[in-house]
Amino acid sequence: MGKHYDNAAIPDVLRRDFDVYDRISELGIDLGTFEENVTTLADQNIAHMVFHESGLVYLSGSSGGTYPMNDDEDRIAHGFQGAQDAADHQISRLHWGLSAGGEGDLNDVLYTVKALGMVVTPGGGTTSAGPPVTNGFSFRWQSVFGGGKSSYAVGGVDPGGFAGVHARSAMGGFDGRFSIEPEIVVAIPASLAMDIIGNRGWVFPLPPAMLEKIKAGRG
Repeated sequence: MGKHYDNAAIPDVLRRDFDVYDRISELGIDLGTFEENVTTLADQNIAHMVFHESGLVYLSGSSGGTYPMNDDEDRIAHGFQGAQDAADHQISRLHWGLSAGGEGDLNDVLYTVKALGMVVTPGGGTTSAGPPVTNGFSFRWQSVFGGGKSSYAVGGVDPGGFAGVHARSAMGGFDGRFSIEPEIVVAIPASLAMDIIGNRGWVFPLPPAMLEKIKAGRG
């Protein structure tokens, strides 16, 4: 595990005993490259994520799927896959947010706090599609970080732990040309948050001066 994770106040029985990146590889999640993902905040409308010195990391939403949702099983399956794709995107984004300056990585994630799934269900959200569609996001997150609904769970128990399990809201009634926009909050060690903030600031993508600093440090 990461050096910050190893020093965190987590009961031994709840500590992960696997490398998150092994699961990411097995699940076929593409993290992309530094050049693609570590970019400047210049001309950006919003941040992809914000680090709080307490250790909370707030990730903005990212959309998944291409169709609005209703109670049709095929539509829900499409939305579920779109939500899983959004999870993959956010996992990649979180990886680069934690590791851009060499401070830490996904193995330093302590646990997951809260997710919100905003599901596109035009007409007032009268369908029941919200939770089953958002499950695509939640279950994928558990597959990477641990949880009873992960791809690795047996009988509702993941041998790797429960760090991917989170509180969640799943709401319909939104309009859009996609299926779902989920967002999530995770917890990292406060020591790692302080290292990141002290080295390059609290926001990702990076302010231009910080991006130049990080690039220069990579040689």
